[in-house]
Amino acid sequence: MTGSRHLVRWASEATFTPPSSGWAAAAKGLRRWTVVGEDAGAVHTGFFIGELDPGGYLPTHVHSYESSFFVVDGEAVVDTPDGAFRLVPGDYGLVPVGVPHRWRNDGATAVRWAEMQAPTPRAAHSGDTLVVPELPTAEPVRVDARDPRTRRFGTITPAHMDPSKQSQDLLAVSASMRTALLVYSGITVKMMVDSDLGAQLATMFMVQYEPDGVAGAHDHPFEETYYFLEGQTEATFDGERYELGPGDVAWAGVGCVHSFRNIGGGPLRWLETQAPQPPPRHSYRFARDWEYLRERLDQDEQGRT
Repeated sequence: MTGSRHLVRWASEATFTPPSSGWAAAAKGLRRWTVVGEDAGAVHTGFFIGELDPGGYLPTHVHSYESSFFVVDGEAVVDTPDGAFRLVPGDYGLVPVGVPHRWRNDGATAVRWAEMQAPTPRAAHSGDTLVVPELPTAEPVRVDARDPRTRRFGTITPAHMDPSKQSQDLLAVSASMRTALLVYSGITVKMMVDSDLGAQLATMFMVQYEPDGVAGAHDHPFEETYYFLEGQTEATFDGERYELGPGDVAWAGVGCVHSFRNIGGGPLRWLETQAPQPPPRHSYRFARDWEYLRERLDQDEQGRT
């Protein structure tokens, strides 16, 4: 369902379609559920869920946009100029603008991943993607996020969202202390793809709400996408109420007032993206703060009469 500044897509209605034209038509075993793009009114966000069958591959290609991804199920190999990396559930990474890369599945089951593209790929420009000469096939290595030589990959699991397991010897998600949990109002946030990994145009992070977790009505000067992984939420977007659960996806455009509340009996967890990257200040505009000012001004006016 679409609104003037938001979009909700239900997991039950997901349609995974093989590409029939353009650069991706050369892929084997690829299917995509395109969730956010030009038709949604997005300017900074392209978001899809991809599936790649055993033996499947994407040709080596480059984008004129920045791409970040998170593996949900199965295993895949991503080839880059820095080598080949074997990705498993919980692994994530960044492909900067213009970097050649290739996906392939050498396993026995399909791999599924969420991918964020910033800015929005344009159909009139062949999806802002070009096929380039193939990269050499190398033996893949597993992602080791503690290794400082790992420049553009990381790993996150539900255990990384546990505030009791944030000592430095357990902080395996990255060598950067910027990945320490932000904890407030029953909400925890862990950064994944940001400027530490070299991202310039978008961010990707994990959000978890405890049973009492609530975020009041607010909006942003950037676009956000939410891919729900666990639990149930009551979400509002510009006054419209939705109950969302695993596999559902929502998108909020600039100025869309939204809020979230955990309505399940356990943790609520989702993958979130933002594009462009938030400014240093004023990235959140909470309605309650401006309502407070309006009430104060009304009180002052009444006091003068």
